[in-house]
Amino acid sequence: MRHTLLFAALLAALPVHADTIIDRANGYTLNGAGQLQRFTSLAFDDLGRIVAVGSEKQTAAALPKADHIDVQGRTVLPGLIDAHGHVFELGTIASGVELYSPASLGAALRAVADFARAHPKNAWVVGFGWNQENWKLGRFPTAAELDAVVGSRPVLLHRVDGHAIWVNTKALEMAGVTRDTQDPAGGKIERDASGKPTGVLVDAAMELVNRVVPLPTPAEARATLDVALQSLAKVGLTSVHDAGIKVAQDDIYRDYADHGKLTTRVYAMIGDTTSDFDELSKDGPLKSYANDVYALAAVKLYSDGALGSRGAALLAPYSDMPSTKGLLFYPDAEMRAKMNKAMKAGYQVNIHAIGDAGNHQILDAYAQLIPQYKNAALRHRIEHAQVVAPEDIPRFKQLGIIPSMQPTHATSDQNMAEQRVGHERIKGAYAWRTFLDQGSKIACGSDFPIESPNPFEGLHAAVTRQNNANVPPGGWYKNQAMTLTEAFRCFTLDAAYAANQDNVIGSLEVGKWADFIVVDRDIFKIPPEQLGKTQVLQTWMGGKRVYKK
Repeated sequence: MRHTLLFAALLAALPVHADTIIDRANGYTLNGAGQLQRFTSLAFDDLGRIVAVGSEKQTAAALPKADHIDVQGRTVLPGLIDAHGHVFELGTIASGVELYSPASLGAALRAVADFARAHPKNAWVVGFGWNQENWKLGRFPTAAELDAVVGSRPVLLHRVDGHAIWVNTKALEMAGVTRDTQDPAGGKIERDASGKPTGVLVDAAMELVNRVVPLPTPAEARATLDVALQSLAKVGLTSVHDAGIKVAQDDIYRDYADHGKLTTRVYAMIGDTTSDFDELSKDGPLKSYANDVYALAAVKLYSDGALGSRGAALLAPYSDMPSTKGLLFYPDAEMRAKMNKAMKAGYQVNIHAIGDAGNHQILDAYAQLIPQYKNAALRHRIEHAQVVAPEDIPRFKQLGIIPSMQPTHATSDQNMAEQRVGHERIKGAYAWRTFLDQGSKIACGSDFPIESPNPFEGLHAAVTRQNNANVPPGGWYKNQAMTLTEAFRCFTLDAAYAANQDNVIGSLEVGKWADFIVVDRDIFKIPPEQLGKTQVLQTWMGGKRVYKK
């Protein structure tokens, strides 16, 4: 197995860390049943494993020669886990045009122009985060509008949901996209009345342009990972599930793990079952590497697109555009073949499905394949499970499928979701309470960088059903909200469960890794509307402090 000998040598050479006790903590964790537990002291050994949790007397008896750290009554929590993010993409955003903030098309175009002037050597002008819904356009932006501010260099701007790109004419020309270019399966080229591409490509059509964009160099990839890891530690994430990686990223992760540079645990999913899977699956699933710092035991597939770009596949037409039902990426048989390939090789299968047709397709496939392989214990997942037909929701529990959901998606989508699906279908959308009440474990995440990686914003959204500005008053469909303990569990123990890692992380219990954070307020005593303002003071992973404010 790659890097194994190198890791063993490095492990032997690592400095010995002292046994440590955290004293005077206002501590909260969960027990194996998911119930909230209190503690004032936490003890872990020189390897970073917890040996006692409870009172100062109990921890001192367990480690009588330990170093003591007094946190002076600060709140201590298990390290938080994001069950769905994109790590390298998070780091990449720092080097492109930031389009999350502009409140109008004009402001976005000015941001693109300013960035292009400030970075004259960039061969491509790349940006992230645009959302035409926020601009009240009633349409997608166009290549012609980009041409007016940057015409000589290709421009590639990713929509906020990652399921559409907005490009200028130069980029279309370099990609060879013309009026004669056919829509690929699972994708759409937006066109004007004459059939000419207008500059927006949805889902699978994005690859027409992406394939001509230069790949990052190894040095650039490492730089973006460094930026991402700093961002994750700063917000208290001690573990993330990276939803779709390739061979090059796996190489970097293993190298970082070998050299002690992964300051956040990574549970990675291989992107698709194509050539990268063939290469990465030669030795089977990698369930644990470098003391549980890295794992590669899952596969990420896509059933459909996103709601905002109307790429999510619906069983009936969109309420605000009856001419379309969205896009299934693959026919049923082809999707089952991909799932079958991954399951046969022993991998957990995690599938992006946002629309009710996408979710239905995947549930049907799981219903056929799980009994065949008898591998429900792998805890297969549906990523997002965003709009689900009410009659399909019980099937998640029956089949043992984990809904991997992102609370801030609901509060970000509240401005358009009901327009897309109407009053009846919205009852099965972002339906956290319905899933919890039937006994499903929800794995919570953010889908960063599409949303902020800050898990406290996710906790706030889960409990209040409001965005960061506490809008709308009373919460959007508040009947589907979680309790704070439920939300805390879905960002800790249940997220760990969704990676088959709940025996080593997710709570502060004896035998698990000492992954914990120190924060500036008691989240269980403050008003819910203040949850998102919580600041992380320290982040510890495996008994080592990796961030201090």
